[in-house]
Amino acid sequence: MDLNYSIYTTSLMMESLEILPSNIFPAFIFGTLTYCTILFLNMTVLLTIALNRKLHKPMYILLFNLPLSDMMGASAFFPQLVSSLLSQNRSITYSACFVQALLVHLYGAGAFLILTAMAYDRYIAICCPLKYNNVMSPNNLLKIIIIMWTLDFTLIGLLLALNYRKEICSTKIVDIFCNNPSLMKLVCGDTKLNNYYGLFVTAFIQGLPLLIVVLTYMQILITVVVKRQSDAKSKAIQTCGTHLIVFLCFEFTTLFALIAHRFESAPQNLRRALGASVMIFPPIINPLIYGLKTKEIQQNLIFFIRKKVSPTKQKNKVDRVKRQLK
Repeated sequence: MDLNYSIYTTSLMMESLEILPSNIFPAFIFGTLTYCTILFLNMTVLLTIALNRKLHKPMYILLFNLPLSDMMGASAFFPQLVSSLLSQNRSITYSACFVQALLVHLYGAGAFLILTAMAYDRYIAICCPLKYNNVMSPNNLLKIIIIMWTLDFTLIGLLLALNYRKEICSTKIVDIFCNNPSLMKLVCGDTKLNNYYGLFVTAFIQGLPLLIVVLTYMQILITVVVKRQSDAKSKAIQTCGTHLIVFLCFEFTTLFALIAHRFESAPQNLRRALGASVMIFPPIINPLIYGLKTKEIQQNLIFFIRKKVSPTKQKNKVDRVKRQLK
């Protein structure tokens, strides 16, 4: 007979990290530095776009949302992870676990929706340039962003809400961080509705963006090849190819991580590795590939740094001249 545990008085236990005592401090330093790197890279992209009027264009306004999503995911994952490393305590309250799972899935779903909107923007800009200003007008851009985040919060909020119970039948989180599949395994009774809705959300959030992104990038490449402009062709192939590879890696890593939770026979280490990869690599790679690698962002970032550094150098020169005169 299953025991029922109250979520208000029971702590959950996440899987052990299985790190040797001698490696705990290096792992803590590595986790902290990784988190700081993610915040630094994503904040750099955010501030560069926000503080430069030249970048207040649909492409970069859509891109502005990606670092927000990445930092949300990293902040849900890393602080809890590094604190449990130091304390060697893998317990977590149900409410904290629920919030972590909510933020983790908002980050994942948000990233897919944002990348899809960015692919659509590039498709209109390259394949239908005459219609671009009308299609991506400020009003339409605002609608896209609102729809994007509304879908994210609605779909993921309902997904997690279906797992909320006042009593649970297990206290073991079968992962190194809290997520929807691990919370669902705590639920007492029938979870068919949870399963069906989870499959629908996975198909919608991952299947539809995959179709749109692949088709749009293929159409972009075809359009550029037809125009027979060698410079534009090589640049488009390099940019679209890189974006597509990064997107597909994120897509299939996330998909395999979800599949691993549905099969009890899946190796525990594989499930951990896939889950950790989804939480660590995209927030580092996204600001580099989609942001800092973009020529216009690079130019504006360099200009902004020079603008801030030049007055300081000028002031130092003036001070030196004054001292010499004295």
